[in-house]
Amino acid sequence: MKALIFAAGKGTRLKPFTDHHPKALVKVNGIPLLERNITYLKGFGIRDFVINIHHFGDQIVDFLKKNNNFNCNIEISDETDELLETGGGLIFARKFLDHGEDFLIMNADILTNIDINSLVAYHKKMKDFATLAVSDRESSRKLLFNDNMVLRGWLNVQTGEQRLAEFNKGFKALAFSGVHCINPVIFEKIKRTGKFSVMEEYLDLMHTEHIHGFLHESILIDVGRPESVIEAEKYFK
Repeated sequence: MKALIFAAGKGTRLKPFTDHHPKALVKVNGIPLLERNITYLKGFGIRDFVINIHHFGDQIVDFLKKNNNFNCNIEISDETDELLETGGGLIFARKFLDHGEDFLIMNADILTNIDINSLVAYHKKMKDFATLAVSDRESSRKLLFNDNMVLRGWLNVQTGEQRLAEFNKGFKALAFSGVHCINPVIFEKIKRTGKFSVMEEYLDLMHTEHIHGFLHESILIDVGRPESVIEAEKYFK
């Protein structure tokens, strides 16, 4: 299985480090996030990667070369000209991913110990084009699922704003984990072009398609702020 790691973002919440470096090279206990996630996914037998780059992307390329690509096959999806967000980044990387096989997507600034084998097995059992790893944790935005763990909506916890595929019948509000398993048929379903969030497409597609959530209780830290680096260092040695 191939994995797409989103490493293009500017990481503005991680300033001043990201004034001069990409957020994917932020270190947790001395080890860059990108290295941690490549090593983590290698633990599940994944050795083929696509990494998208934009902000100080040359530093990521140099880092990978210096480490001999961590003995993996790594392809670079170069968004230097324009940062395309998650949806646009996925479309831009299509040539590396649209080969009939399921693939994994992961944000470079997520640290987790989700059992990827269980996520993939659940994805294959559901036979959906997208399966989203979710957990019951604090987050300002939540995805809403019915009793069968099918995506039915989105909630802004702070404002109460909702986007629903149907009346909210006591849906479970769960936080997206930044890890998803995808079938390439998604490329035929996505309607947007240019710069956009893949979550916007999921929220459109939930009206006509089944998108399942994979519920986990694993450690998950969004290393998006300096204080979350400190938190991550408690769990990831």
